[in-house]
Amino acid sequence: MYLKLVPDQTSIPFTRVRFAALALSAILIVGSFAALFTKGLNFGIDFLGGVTIEITNTEEIDIGEVRSTVGALGLGNVNVQGIRDFVGSEEAVIIFIEQQKAEDAADEDVSAQEQAQQNASVVVQNALRELLGEGMVVRKVDVVGPTVSGELIQKGATAVVLAIAMMLIYIWLRFEWQFSLGAIAALVHDVVITLGMFSVTQLKFELAIIAAILTIVGYSMNDTVVVYDRVRENLRKFKSKPLPELLDLSINDTLSRTVMTSVTTLLALASLAVFGGEVLRGFTLAMIWGILIGTYSSIFVASPFLLATGVKRDWSKQPTAGAAATP
Repeated sequence: MYLKLVPDQTSIPFTRVRFAALALSAILIVGSFAALFTKGLNFGIDFLGGVTIEITNTEEIDIGEVRSTVGALGLGNVNVQGIRDFVGSEEAVIIFIEQQKAEDAADEDVSAQEQAQQNASVVVQNALRELLGEGMVVRKVDVVGPTVSGELIQKGATAVVLAIAMMLIYIWLRFEWQFSLGAIAALVHDVVITLGMFSVTQLKFELAIIAAILTIVGYSMNDTVVVYDRVRENLRKFKSKPLPELLDLSINDTLSRTVMTSVTTLLALASLAVFGGEVLRGFTLAMIWGILIGTYSSIFVASPFLLATGVKRDWSKQPTAGAAATP
């Protein structure tokens, strides 16, 4: 015996609620743009530049004392986060320090700016060692200068745009242009709403989130292609069936696979969210949100989009009588 999340045969009329789904998507997209323009993204050190120091100690670390000690150094915006182990004790602490400006140096002086980050790192480590004693161990120090952070923003945005563009070409070559537009509409839908989620929640937007968005793009596209393959197959098989009914049939045919894939992926991500620690939390939450929104878009955005563009069925017509009689 085994558990079935979805019966083998379903007949859910997905296209009947396409206008309600369209309204929901429009609200989410408008809300996402509004949040991005008003609140923006809470960029992490990867994009803003600065210093990240991860420390541990032989004894439990008091985050309040660490925060007070580092805050008294006059280094600007400082964020201190704890990483807990399985029994709830503070296993390590991560200190984020905003990008430092070199005194009496021009903003264009990259070497001076980077040296300022290095100096801030040394000052923080010395202060923490005085607070925690010789049992303190520095696990990791990341120093990101202004030049590197600017390049990361540019390259991250370029990677997302190129991924979507290549997906457009792939779908256009594999299917017809109506399918391509539907797939790209779903991808842009997923990316914009995911960015909106990060803007609303003000979760740290770091380089790992770009990797999560690229993964979401691939996952959503894979889900859409599975549905589109069944649509194309049914267009050949049912030559007179109305397109809304054919789309419902295609989505229902692939629904069991879609749900099982999403659920198993979410189970793995849930475990990563619980046990992966603070460093992986943003990436994991982005992936969980992306799986949910990607599954939604493949059913309620990509497929109904074919109704709006009027996918051609000429190529799926039966051969003429003369052609059929030809040996």
